[in-house]
Amino acid sequence: MSEESASKSQGTAFVSEALPWAAVPAGQEALQHEEVSEKPVTHITGTPDGGLTAWLVVVAVNLTLFSTFGIANTWGVFQVYYEENLLRQTSPSNIAWIGSAQYALIYFPALATGRMFDLGYFRIPFLAASCVIVVSAFLIAECTQFWHFFLVQGFSLGICCGIIVGPALVVISHWFDRKCGLAMSLAAVGASSGSTVFPAAAQKLIPLIGFQWTMRVFGFILLATLGMANILLKRRLPPVNVRGGLFNLKAFRNTAYTICCISGMLGFLGLYTELTYISVSAIAIGVSKNFAFYIIAIANGASTFGRLSSGLLADKIGVLNTMAAFTAMAGITTFAWPFATNESQIIAIATIYGFSSGGFLALFALAAVALGDIEDAGRRVGMFMSLAAFGAIAGPSDIRGHQYCIRRVC
Repeated sequence: MSEESASKSQGTAFVSEALPWAAVPAGQEALQHEEVSEKPVTHITGTPDGGLTAWLVVVAVNLTLFSTFGIANTWGVFQVYYEENLLRQTSPSNIAWIGSAQYALIYFPALATGRMFDLGYFRIPFLAASCVIVVSAFLIAECTQFWHFFLVQGFSLGICCGIIVGPALVVISHWFDRKCGLAMSLAAVGASSGSTVFPAAAQKLIPLIGFQWTMRVFGFILLATLGMANILLKRRLPPVNVRGGLFNLKAFRNTAYTICCISGMLGFLGLYTELTYISVSAIAIGVSKNFAFYIIAIANGASTFGRLSSGLLADKIGVLNTMAAFTAMAGITTFAWPFATNESQIIAIATIYGFSSGGFLALFALAAVALGDIEDAGRRVGMFMSLAAFGAIAGPSDIRGHQYCIRRVC
């Protein structure tokens, strides 16, 4: 070997010829089940930051979030419908546990799926979970009791959404660097568009064709969107077995990452409470039941603009700075919510809250990705999302916020 080639190979590792070349930093090891090539690779460079394949990946993530967060953020509509129709004998706080479980399980599995993504287990879990999501939508149509809804809509649908959301968010960082904020925000628009389409569709379809056929229509929509996502979604970098196991406590030596995880958990503690109860509070102040269904759609529609603007802003002033501004706006709006006493005021609250919460949701995964090496991004995002799940499950199920709102405005 020449001196020139020897110097180039210092600080590098070897990966399979079947995989794209990528560096394996010191302290990490390539997967053992792959045959090792003798071709050296250097530090990861050349992130596309565009191109047809990269933008198709963004489309795939957009469809994934449309299908997962879209159906999950429709819970406010389901909460009202179940209270007044299918589960009239069940207390609102108990019904809210279905939505809380669904929200939390979108985040809890990320601890395992993030690590699996780093190790290369991506396509098969994604496909299997997609199939279960579609089946769950059809099964919800057959549910009649609280435990039916909790098992199918809360647990099954929630956990399978969680299996596909984490890896989908991480894979964008394989294809984008300088434009990562823009790419993430464009992908995150899928969540707000889905959260607008599903509530509006439920409001129109339930009176026309009934709850059962409405859920079947949703099932066919999910079949189309998740089917396309499975075709388009792909990773660019090879899997790397980063040392540290499933839950890497050493990551918390990074003070910024620790603060990010704590603030994320606190943020999710209140994030979904307003989305869960704003329709109910609208009815309590005299808004018609037919229009109250659209309050959720208005909030989720406004979040589209929040997601887009936050991504553009993050590329200029930084992810964490942008998240801080949007989270503060969401917090102030939440404090103002109980003082809304008519339809126009509740619409204003829903619009501002949707805009600000959308900015937070578009960037939370990107913040975790930015606070470490790309090879460990899946596990790092997974740890963050799993910790955030404790806030997601505790927030909406606490009926005290709902009761306070009703007492304050009546």
